[in-house]
Amino acid sequence: MLASDGMAAGVDLVIVGDIFRCDEARSWARALAIEGDRIVAVGTEDQVRERVGPARDLVTGSTIMPGFQDAHVHPAFAGRNLLNLNLDDLDDQDSYLARIRAFANANPDRGWIVGGGWLNAVFASRGGPSRELLDAAVPDRPVFLLNTDIHAAWVNSRALELAGLDRSSPDPWDGYLVREADGSPTGTLQEGAAYHVLRSVIPPPAIEEWSSWLRAAQRELHSLGITGWQDAWVEPDLLRAYRSLDDAGELTMRVVPALWWDRHRGLDQIEYLNDQRTWGTAGQVAACSVKIMLDGCPGSCTSAMLEPYEGAFGAEHGSGIAFVDAESLSEAVVRLDSAGFQVHQHALGDRALRMALDAVAAAREANGPNDLRHHIAHLQISDPADLPRLRELGVVANLQPYWAQPDDMITELIVPRVGNRAACLYPIGDLVRCGTVLCFGSDWPVSTPNPWHGLEVAVSRRPVGEPEAQPLDASQRIDLPTALAAYACGSAYVNHDGEAGTIREGARADVVVLDRNPFDGDAPIGTTTPIMTIASGRVVYDAS
Repeated sequence: MLASDGMAAGVDLVIVGDIFRCDEARSWARALAIEGDRIVAVGTEDQVRERVGPARDLVTGSTIMPGFQDAHVHPAFAGRNLLNLNLDDLDDQDSYLARIRAFANANPDRGWIVGGGWLNAVFASRGGPSRELLDAAVPDRPVFLLNTDIHAAWVNSRALELAGLDRSSPDPWDGYLVREADGSPTGTLQEGAAYHVLRSVIPPPAIEEWSSWLRAAQRELHSLGITGWQDAWVEPDLLRAYRSLDDAGELTMRVVPALWWDRHRGLDQIEYLNDQRTWGTAGQVAACSVKIMLDGCPGSCTSAMLEPYEGAFGAEHGSGIAFVDAESLSEAVVRLDSAGFQVHQHALGDRALRMALDAVAAAREANGPNDLRHHIAHLQISDPADLPRLRELGVVANLQPYWAQPDDMITELIVPRVGNRAACLYPIGDLVRCGTVLCFGSDWPVSTPNPWHGLEVAVSRRPVGEPEAQPLDASQRIDLPTALAAYACGSAYVNHDGEAGTIREGARADVVVLDRNPFDGDAPIGTTTPIMTIASGRVVYDAS
């Protein structure tokens, strides 16, 4: 608060270090002051001290930046894994089975063993993991484990029995059961087949369970310098958990819940979504977005492609699955746009991307321009001719930069099934050259929530910590300031958060203090570590 003579009466906190402001000029400062939940001064150390007078606390760091916002994340799924059976730090079958067995033995009273985090690439040669492996580890209770991308599940025989799935069971229209030669389910369920089990026989979580998972995820994300997120899959019980945490003063993130578009329903659900927006928006929560999942993943041949998949496995699946037909999608986006909803579309395949863009074009034609900031997530495989359309239509590219590296998922699962189309994987550089607005997210628990790992890959197109590795199409690299802006002000922009994303006077005090300057080049970008995270002027993470 400023006194009448222009001098501040004292502030809560002064932070000194190399401050990357993340503004349009990509400028730097040396100190900032925080009073309440606001940044009240930015400049040299002398300028800030002259303006604000004494500070209650002083923090010194190597580099200071605006807090990041994760524009596409699944914190409840991630928190569930953290607090239950989590496999995402392992990368081989034997380790999976040892942990599954140990968890089941340590939790004899759990009716269902639920968790996730297994990698598709570990089981690539077998088309997915088998029920027999789980039967040997947990023979007496049902097991349901989502994979890292949350598009497939690994189940044991008991789970299949409870779900009523056997060789005579038809595949759902929006997924399939991986089968033995005689038609028996192997234990890997893709897309809608996995969600059938999740919804039909596994007891739904209580609101307090959802809340506990969100608390765990919030702690982890704050430790990485993240101060806001867009949750990319929110149904009513999860939204109630968000509201419960916010009402209790426990939600220290700014959150945009993307309300789930049920592909099994039609336009009648818009009234239902509008009702959720009404009761779900307050405090730290702005339920203004709707998530539409258009397709699956190319590794399982469930992404919607313009041309058929390749290879023996690909030949079984044609050109993939579109979860919403093009006409219905356009009608939905036109109606949602008219109702004032931001639309968050999942599109991994090139056909899905074209459908998503066509739907936004239909909304622009029907309703005219607006500032709803529709965005399309992932853009894994695209037709280059479609990329300029994002800028033309005012669509934000919601990208997961950590994926843009030549890992086992790409080399063992995707390239054999899409062939030459792999040359267009994650065209981040082309999108920048087209003038597209970028925002970055992690899709955690699909991949690491650590933004510094994603930033290193965005800049290098190589695996983290492997500077000599062959990059994934070096022409698609972007520079560090552009990548940082996507994670900070780009994600704040898509979340309609005009008070965050840059270090400036009057902005909300969402700030991260780092242990090193990622611009120095003395160590890989991915080794950068937050030592303090401040959200709305409150220290929410302190490494000390």
